[in-house]
Amino acid sequence: MKADYDLRKGADRLETVPMSGIRVVMNKAAALRAQGHDVIPFSAGEPGFNTPEPIKQATIRALEANQTHYSANRGQLSLRKAIAEKTLRDTGVSYDPETEILVTCGGAEGLNDAIFCTVNPGDEVIVLKPAFINYESLVKECGGVVVDVNLVAENNYEICIKDIEKKITDKTKMLVINNPNNPTGAVYTKEQLAALCRLAVEHNFMILSDEMYSALTYDNTKFYSVASFPGMKEHAIIVNGFSKTYAMTGWRLGYVEAAKPLLDVMVKHHQYATTSLVTFAEEGAAEAMNLPETMAIVDDMCRQFDIRRKLMMEGLDRMPKLSYVPAHGAFYIMADVSGTGMDGETFADRLLHEKYVAVVPAICLGEHCGNFVRISFATDEAHIREGLRRMEEFLA
Repeated sequence: MKADYDLRKGADRLETVPMSGIRVVMNKAAALRAQGHDVIPFSAGEPGFNTPEPIKQATIRALEANQTHYSANRGQLSLRKAIAEKTLRDTGVSYDPETEILVTCGGAEGLNDAIFCTVNPGDEVIVLKPAFINYESLVKECGGVVVDVNLVAENNYEICIKDIEKKITDKTKMLVINNPNNPTGAVYTKEQLAALCRLAVEHNFMILSDEMYSALTYDNTKFYSVASFPGMKEHAIIVNGFSKTYAMTGWRLGYVEAAKPLLDVMVKHHQYATTSLVTFAEEGAAEAMNLPETMAIVDDMCRQFDIRRKLMMEGLDRMPKLSYVPAHGAFYIMADVSGTGMDGETFADRLLHEKYVAVVPAICLGEHCGNFVRISFATDEAHIREGLRRMEEFLA
């Protein structure tokens, strides 16, 4: 390089990639806690539960049995078989655990593998927004072009197929969907997904479906995987994991399901990025994830999330300056704060520093969401009640 080139600036492709707005808020909250402030965590997607005891005990047994050596690049076969069993039970879709499932370092690595192994420089990727920040950032890191399709509160954040059709070109390589949705709580209907899948097959693009919250639906709302629709096995990449369903955020266990030819490419990328996962954690999850007692705990956690959801909505209903669309899945609500005279960033910053309640300004999730904040109801009921009390006090 030339003598005046600054080697410390890093790769040029990262110049347009921002830090995660969610992590920025979480870091600010952590700094305030370190100063002794009791910060209410309405910002993070962190289930307010502990990992189910059967999984913990199975993992301890695996550790004591010295399952501490390298696992296969694709993940322990025992875990891949357990994941295939769960997927078939929940969605009716069969994936070969030998060739069509990859265990990843959380869902975040699954998204990384899926996008890096599919998107070339110049490829267009449609992202339904508001959306988890990782999608756009990873596409940019690949040199891809992000094409926004804005979902709006006035339409309950539902998919408008006509809006998507207008954005499809001969450069469209992928569409990213998150169902149930972070941050809106929307759960897409069978009819909406069927129409979307027909577009994917007709125009020959891939759907990357982030299904991390597939176990968390409310009001008798049914979840459908895009992989379950005709022709979609070859047009879908499914990303899921253990963080939300099993309250295992710190375990960093996720997985990708896709047709063998593409999954083989992902394994190639994965082996250089991560190599393999923690063997005893994989074995513990494999042994216990499908046990009846574990599934009963997961069902109970979902019921508790529903109680927290209703508690949060009841609290927001007492704040006439805020409006929201009820969430039917995941554990987030998008609140419009424009009635306060503030935009989302100002509202979130003042609420954090004046009342020590952390919410995420939704501008980082979609440019059309500047007047919104994302509120998580994943924490426990005591925190929700206290956070709502502080919010009411702040608005007064």
